[in-house]
This record gives sequence, structure tokens and C-alpha cells, in this order.
Amino acid sequence: MLLLRMCGFMSDTVIMSSEELLCVDYEVFGRVQGVFFRKHTQSEGKRLGLVGWVQNTDAGTVRGQLQGPASKLQQMQQWLQTTGSPQSRIAKAEFKNERPVDKLDFKGFKVVR
Repeated sequence: MLLLRMCGFMSDTVIMSSEELLCVDYEVFGRVQGVFFRKHTQSEGKRLGLVGWVQNTDAGTVRGQLQGPASKLQQMQQWLQTTGSPQSRIAKAEFKNERPVDKLDFKGFKVVR
């Protein structure tokens, strides 16, 4: 099942989906701070229908968590490894703790400051 927020109302709409929901943690290395990487990550995540969060780290990386259908998660992982924001220079992206989830823990895709 996939839970979606409809039109900003407080009720959840349940949509049956045969695709497994997954959750994965990520960290992106390279020139990823000061280049609108978080904003572009949020936009791409929303475009793909994913939920989660993204934040800068003190180490100069960007990290976060993604949740959503497996195929959309794969697309986002590819985007994080190869695309990012126009001015970013991605050295590498690491993904860990991939696991199935019964429901989405977030209501949207948030930039954590």
C-alpha cells in the first residue's frame, strides 16, 4: 500500500500498489554544498513521488533518507550519483540501510537546516 496526501487535506488516501516500499539512507560527497544541491534534491524527490529529507553535514557532504516505491528509489539513487544540481560536482554517493517499509514515515520531502 502507498499512502499519499491529497490536496493538502489532513486525511490519508490509501492506494493499492504491488510495488514494494523501500527506505534508504544516503550521503553524497564532492562539491555539494553552496550549490543548491539540497533544493534540487528536494525537487527531484518530489517529482518522483518520494518522501524523506536532505541536509548538509559539518563534513561538507549532503545526507538524508529516501522512502517510496523501489523503482522510484532506484531513479533517485541514479540522480544522486550522476546529476545533482547544475553547479555540483559529485565525487561519490553512498547508500546504506536499505530496507522494506510497511508505510511511509514522512508526509513530504523536507530540507533540514
